[in-house]
Amino acid sequence: MRILFFTPYFYPHIGGVEKHVEKISRKLLEKGHKVFLITQKTLDQEINQNSSCQTDAQSDNEAKKIKKIDLTIQTEHKFNNKLEILYLDFGKEGKLKKFRIWLLLWKNRNFIKQADVIHCHDVFIWYLPFRFLFFNKPIFTTFHGYEEYPLRKKTILIRKLSEILSYGNICIGDFIKKWYKTKPDYVSYGAAKKNIKYQISNIKYKNSAVFFGRLDEQTGIQTYLRAYKLIKKKIPDFNFLVIGDGKYRTQIGKDVEVIGFKKNPEKYLQHYRFAFVSRYLSILEAMAAKRLVFAVYDNPIKRDYLKMSPFAKGIIITDSSKELSERVIYFINNPQEERDMVEEAYKWVKDQTWENMVNTYLRLWKNRSK
Repeated sequence: MRILFFTPYFYPHIGGVEKHVEKISRKLLEKGHKVFLITQKTLDQEINQNSSCQTDAQSDNEAKKIKKIDLTIQTEHKFNNKLEILYLDFGKEGKLKKFRIWLLLWKNRNFIKQADVIHCHDVFIWYLPFRFLFFNKPIFTTFHGYEEYPLRKKTILIRKLSEILSYGNICIGDFIKKWYKTKPDYVSYGAAKKNIKYQISNIKYKNSAVFFGRLDEQTGIQTYLRAYKLIKKKIPDFNFLVIGDGKYRTQIGKDVEVIGFKKNPEKYLQHYRFAFVSRYLSILEAMAAKRLVFAVYDNPIKRDYLKMSPFAKGIIITDSSKELSERVIYFINNPQEERDMVEEAYKWVKDQTWENMVNTYLRLWKNRSK
């Protein structure tokens, strides 16, 4: 089967959706399918267009081949000689951007023609005119997360239109049904690789936490920083490592160590006791590594994002830096209760594998393409 994914960003741009798409693509390739990605060219891509494309294969020291097609429009990357990515330069944000997107996709419409299945990750709007030009072409959508709070009516309308015009959809999180009124075929929370064992001897810093993600409002980094300062007053040797980048990096760096984005930040979990993370993929990776998760929210959508999840009882959820600091100190002093929560969370996450996730995609395409 020939599968075409549309995704807003891809490596070298780093994020949860990027990782989700890469993991699914790799599993599909393993099963003998052909996969092609179309995404937008970013500043990261322009900087790295003459260097290797960073993927999970980096850990295997595999070489990546880069083939330039037309640098004024697009760049094609190949890694593992199988997965092909077409980076398109859509230009600046603005009212005309969607027309530039549609024009470039029209120029590359052969990729659409050749696909057996087309699947959009959030960006169904890219495909909108082609939905009618290729009326019988199976098209699906995965809805990841939320855009902003409060939600705009236009955002909800676009989501609903994407749902109606898709053959089927996957929602990443049950909260999407409530806030966007979406009727999902499947609800998922992503997956995690269980390759780190929970051992006290592995923890480099006994009293410590690690954060990884974007340094912006949606990840709760400011709440974590305030909590860290409160914890530090009671436990002076408490260590906090921040892995990520964003508009708050300079500010955060004045108080804690910030090491920027890393391709596989979850590997740092083995050296830190607690995980300060609030996004699904990071939460699942921390639970798979058997680390107690402290997740935070600052609006009603994010509250439901966390509390409506099936793993809510296996993590700590709060909107208060004071409460967060108190809970951290409590578990430092009560390690057995920490282990009990960690084990409870692990019972659920151990079944959330990328193999199961890709099988969900295959079932969706098979059942809804008939």
